[in-house]
Amino acid sequence: MLEIKSMTIAEITQLMGQWGEPSFRGKQIFQWLHRGVTSFEDMTNLSKPLREKLARECILTIPVVEQKQISREDGTIKYLWRLGDGNCVETVLMRYHHGNTVCISCQVGCRMGCAFCASTIGGKVRDLTPAEMLDQVLFTQIDSGLPISNIVLMGIGEPLDNFDTVLRFLELVNSPDGMNIGMRHISLSTCGLVEGLDRLAEKKLQLTLSVSLHAPDDATRNQIMPVNRSVGVAKLMAACERYFKTTGRRISFEYIMIDGMNDTDEHADKLGDWLEGTGSHVNLIPLNEVAESPFKPSRRVREFQKRLEKRGITATVRRKLGGDIDASCGQLRRKRMEEERT
Repeated sequence: MLEIKSMTIAEITQLMGQWGEPSFRGKQIFQWLHRGVTSFEDMTNLSKPLREKLARECILTIPVVEQKQISREDGTIKYLWRLGDGNCVETVLMRYHHGNTVCISCQVGCRMGCAFCASTIGGKVRDLTPAEMLDQVLFTQIDSGLPISNIVLMGIGEPLDNFDTVLRFLELVNSPDGMNIGMRHISLSTCGLVEGLDRLAEKKLQLTLSVSLHAPDDATRNQIMPVNRSVGVAKLMAACERYFKTTGRRISFEYIMIDGMNDTDEHADKLGDWLEGTGSHVNLIPLNEVAESPFKPSRRVREFQKRLEKRGITATVRRKLGGDIDASCGQLRRKRMEEERT
């Protein structure tokens, strides 16, 4: 069966032609799908025979709210969605003065192995489909009643490890006949898969690229991010430079502050050596503790920030949201997995 919500207007239109339907049906169906309909019967401007054929030939993905938590502190909403095959993924809705941002997942689990992240516990189960990524935006908006203006691909999974799906999702969510969320309102976060960075650069998309660096040297980064052992900081930074030269888009570097691990003056100076004069932005992230991890939040965030700023590097501290609802990536899914095992 066809997962029709993963298809573009052109593909649906081509399918309608094969079925002997007029071409305008493609746009109609696409628009219904991107409104979050839960049944082909809801597509009321289609003929009954066509709706019946769609139900026979196509899959309509509909995630179910497995768990929902709302922060009393800041109104952040965390969803645990149950997918059609029983797997779960997380989505977080964050409210800012400039609009509502949804943080979505791109995989069930993750194989990158970052030591500070709950998403990677248990490894990667499978990639999400474009429809399953789109559903997180659609149904978060529907369930919350809040309009989504920004998207960050920073949830469970590594976007560049599911490259083709992510590119298709971006095409779908950017469509003027769908949610019409502009590329400049979308951020993609990666741990730094060099080949994927180069492929992404070739697309010259106007999205914001965030690289999860978290350490300025191989000795430190190897300890907390196993992916670095096959790449290395020097190769990663070279790929970032190529990305900037190709796209003209400034890169934001994410840096989780871990007590005694990557937060010394020496680390700040090494990071400054890489970034001084590049116009890059550093987003310092206070660590959210994970039960299985020995790491603790740094007590030197402000000192680290000031040391970078003395080098002329823009460094901001990410506002911590949803601290009372396990809003950090992978925490809610991990707890549910533990409950199901007992």
